[in-house]
Formats: sequence, C-alpha cells, structure tokens
Amino acid sequence: MGADDKLSNKAEEMKGRAKEALGDATDNEQWQAEGKAERAKGALKEAGEKVKDAFRPNDR
Repeated sequence: MGADDKLSNKAEEMKGRAKEALGDATDNEQWQAEGKAERAKGALKEAGEKVKDAFRPNDR
C-alpha cells in the first residue's frame, strides 16, 4: 500500500468530518450518522496502514 492509499483514507475521513458537520449544522441525523461512519472507516483504514508500515522491513 502506498501513499495513494494513505491519501485516499485521509480524504475519506475528511469527507466524513464534513458530512457530520453539515448534519450538525442542519440537524440532519442521517448525515450525522453517515459522517461518523465514514470518518471511522477512514480512520480505521489509516490505522491499518500504520500497523502494516510498522512491520515492514526498513530497507525501503
């Protein structure tokens, strides 16, 4: 997994934050829930990438 995947995960997390904020501003519970889910999914993927990086050899 490369930098593109990490960037994609971060973008998904930021998209979730934006959707959640929009849901908070408009009091839309569905957008709030979707935003939280997207944010969590992006953060989980990003954490997985960090774990993979920790176990990779340092000879990159």
